[in-house]
Amino acid sequence: MSTVLRVGVVGAGAMGADHVRTLTTAVPGVAVTEVYDRDTERATQVAQGAGGSVATSAEDLIGSDQVDAVVIASPDSTHADLAVACIAAGKPALCEKPLAVTAQDALRVVEAEVALGRRLVQVGFMRRYDPGYAHLKATVASGALGEVRVVHNVHRNASSTTSATGPGIVTGSMIHELDTVAWLLDDEVVGIRIESPVRDGLPDPQLATLEMAGGALATVEVFVNAGYGYDVRCEVVGTAGTAALAPAPSVSTRIAGVDGVAVASDFVAHFADAYRIELTAWARAASAGAVDGPTTWDGYRANVVAEAGVAALVGGARQPVLSASRPALYAVGAR
Repeated sequence: MSTVLRVGVVGAGAMGADHVRTLTTAVPGVAVTEVYDRDTERATQVAQGAGGSVATSAEDLIGSDQVDAVVIASPDSTHADLAVACIAAGKPALCEKPLAVTAQDALRVVEAEVALGRRLVQVGFMRRYDPGYAHLKATVASGALGEVRVVHNVHRNASSTTSATGPGIVTGSMIHELDTVAWLLDDEVVGIRIESPVRDGLPDPQLATLEMAGGALATVEVFVNAGYGYDVRCEVVGTAGTAALAPAPSVSTRIAGVDGVAVASDFVAHFADAYRIELTAWARAASAGAVDGPTTWDGYRANVVAEAGVAALVGGARQPVLSASRPALYAVGAR
């Protein structure tokens, strides 16, 4: 591997293009050398902005001797195959969430890493890198809240074209909270129920109740067409107090008889710091041929919970969350 980490990016849509910009302008020791997208014109535009070239296919990019590590930001259905290809090539990868469309495909990625004996793929659960969420987790871990009883989560988008089905809202949007709650509490989801007040048409919003192995409960409201903007909230309630994400500092205005703060609609801008910190940490680890962020096992577990959630939404009843046994490669403290 060269002294500069040469990164190839698969997918030049909104997420991939933003990752290229961040890697190029805000992450030291990194050069984006190749970009691939089925839309060649789009790939060319993004690659030229970074001083890189356009690959002829995702497979050629992964196998290129000009690429040390890979960012996977292509459609969800391609993630598992591309992650497995990166493992086979021995190249560290950051795979946007979800790791796979199904839990079985996610497990296939886990098994590929286990067979290799190395962790090479990090899953893009960027909320773990958000300063607010990191502070919230540290507060929980300190014991200051006492024993955690409840976690409340809100996840609203102004509108969404990617989460266009009831199951898609669970696997494409709610999956963030399905990972975040387990990470915040250092616990496992063992049961889930999801309901929606909408009986006909797209079941949006959705309200989930998560049962944790340690006894806590979590609520997750996801509303992907809330209309007014992008809004993420989280509050942890314990026996000795509560802690919640604080709204980001903004400018309050009084215009045309209205006193308030504007609500943005761009999730990328909302989590800009999280993405920058995530990519910086990933690049640092990838330069050493490793990964130290959310693992493929974390991605698999989120997929398992999401599949149970879809079954609960469709069937209308609480579903248990069952998964394979955690391999030793993903034991706490393992690298």
